[in-house]
Amino acid sequence: MRIAVPKETRALERRVALDPDACRRLVEAGLEVQVEAGAGASACFPDEAFAQAGAALVPDADRLLAGADCLLKVQAPGFRADGSFEADGLRPGALLLGSLFPTRHPEAMARLAERGITAFSTDCLPRSTRAQAMDTLSSMANLAGYKGALLAAQELPKVFPMFMTAAGTLHQAKVFVIGAGVAGLQAIATARRLGASVTGTDVRPGVKEQIESVGARFIGLDLGPAAGAGGGYAAALSAADRARQARLLAAHCAQVDAVITTALIGGVVAPTLLDETILRTMRPGSVVVDLAADGGGNCTLSRLGGRVEAGGVTILAPLNLAATLPVHASQLFGRNLANFLLAFWDREADALDLAWEDDLLKASVITHAGRVLHGPTREALARS
Repeated sequence: MRIAVPKETRALERRVALDPDACRRLVEAGLEVQVEAGAGASACFPDEAFAQAGAALVPDADRLLAGADCLLKVQAPGFRADGSFEADGLRPGALLLGSLFPTRHPEAMARLAERGITAFSTDCLPRSTRAQAMDTLSSMANLAGYKGALLAAQELPKVFPMFMTAAGTLHQAKVFVIGAGVAGLQAIATARRLGASVTGTDVRPGVKEQIESVGARFIGLDLGPAAGAGGGYAAALSAADRARQARLLAAHCAQVDAVITTALIGGVVAPTLLDETILRTMRPGSVVVDLAADGGGNCTLSRLGGRVEAGGVTILAPLNLAATLPVHASQLFGRNLANFLLAFWDREADALDLAWEDDLLKASVITHAGRVLHGPTREALARS
């Protein structure tokens, strides 16, 4: 079976789907790996490292795709300026594996179905013990939470830790993290390591202990089981609960120096949490880091991928934050994809054993046999 790793083409993307160590694991397991020349350059992995890991280097993407049995991608394939589609070079029946965020790219998923591609998206894997080693969503969220705390510390016009100096004491900064998924918990832990006083909130039941376990004080409402969507994800709130949440956020945001938002509904769509009314309550010099920008943003004033100054408050909404740490992001991503492939690899048959009754395959398959199988993606296509 021939695995193909192309150079990523989307703006701001510096990761590569397979790093040399993960490449070596696949080669040692009996898979053939081909890598487009220069695919790892932005992640500081030279072609020589892939060659030493046993991969064959291919000079261009067209040749790479034409011979691929399975294409590994970081980002969903997209449409080029000339109207062509990145995955058009794949033969019908080929496989595609990556973090596709299919509901954000429904037209691309429809094109994959038309091409007869069987596509799997690792961000759709269930939150189960077995899936953890393949979960790119969690791996990348970990890095985003870490980097988000660093951005808050960099932009805040005061230090995070308490300083005791000959000229007197500087009190530690107060950081408020909204959303206690993987990104939020890592943001809390990083802000604490930097010396800040940290509070955290989440609407899902049972997260108070998780927030406290990484050193923050819990601030929250008892919204009950309805606030959880299952699988570790948050659900959309009722109008009454949204109003209660807004009052809590307004009261607490007024008391802190930095707010880091990470909230996503179902792991995909960002609910609006901070509006202009709440932002006006914040102290001059305060910072908001909207880590949900890829899902549309938690702050009404966020300029996705940019920076806004409003009433003395700085609002950052970075996109694709994991790609700013391309070495470790690629290493984690490559391990996740290699774990997925090896979980279903049948060396004797020289193919993946796609047992469709398997929970991981059923959850992560997006397109197969000319159809879009993923329900939320079909719904997104119907709306588009």
